[in-house]
Amino acid sequence: MFSYTLNDIFTIACVMKLAALNFKYFTIPWNEKLWRFFVNPTLLRVDRVARVGRILPLGAKGIRTLLFALTVSMPALCNIVLLLFLVMFFYSIFGMSFFGYVRKSAGLTDLFNFETFPNSMIVLFQMCTTAGWSGVYQAFTNDQPPDCDPTLNTPSHNGDCGDTAIATPFLVSYAIITSLIVVNMYIAVILENFSQAQEDVQQGVTNDDYDTHYEEWQRFDPLGSQFIQYERVLDFVDNLESPLRIPKSNHLILIRMNVLICENVRMHCVDILDGLTKYFLGTLNTEVSNNETDAPVDIKKIVLMIIIQYQQQYNDSVNFI
Repeated sequence: MFSYTLNDIFTIACVMKLAALNFKYFTIPWNEKLWRFFVNPTLLRVDRVARVGRILPLGAKGIRTLLFALTVSMPALCNIVLLLFLVMFFYSIFGMSFFGYVRKSAGLTDLFNFETFPNSMIVLFQMCTTAGWSGVYQAFTNDQPPDCDPTLNTPSHNGDCGDTAIATPFLVSYAIITSLIVVNMYIAVILENFSQAQEDVQQGVTNDDYDTHYEEWQRFDPLGSQFIQYERVLDFVDNLESPLRIPKSNHLILIRMNVLICENVRMHCVDILDGLTKYFLGTLNTEVSNNETDAPVDIKKIVLMIIIQYQQQYNDSVNFI
């Protein structure tokens, strides 16, 4: 029903423009494209599948870690793809030179052969997965009649016969380079980044925790000023998820974190995040001396925070009365 409504609105708009502009309507390139190109609306509905990603922050940390590892691995994977393409390009040119006129048999067909560059790339891509390797090798090693005709008039000196002496090192070296080295490099890169992602998760604070911090900050600072009043900081840190969350009952932790208070008794978004991170990691923005004595705390800041807290409680009680 919604699709029909949009189609009706689009048709009415086009008719109104045609009535107003006449043939000048088609002089506008954008209007011309609207009538020349049509898109199946079913393709636009595929984006609904992306909504599944919304459930990931709810608890699917394993999937998020895997997706993060894949995302980080993309640059390295692109380099490996380029390397694989260069290897396939070299072997395809070599194969077209020596096996372009081999008789189609065993693993060679009208599609899988070395007669053209695209077909040779298809064969090599298939063999890099170790599929069809034996059939291609059998066709390349047919060098005696009646399997082939060495006297056939072709640009090759062997007619339509293969060459075992060339086919063996050609296919064996390609299988080793692609299947045992290049393809396994994909697995090595992904596993390396996945291990690194797991180490980041085990440290306690991840990028997802920072994203949650900024998402919660948008609720308390809808105008994007990057500052909130101190009396709202307690509610803010209490609404965060573990490990950055600090319950309201532990409001003295905010004093211990020594977060900078800006003008008009406000705190900055980055300062709060920095304080929460350092508190969780145990650094607290100050270095502990060798005798493990506590670092000094600004007494003026403690008094100011206590005054603001009790002032807020007083205002709440007055409003209640």
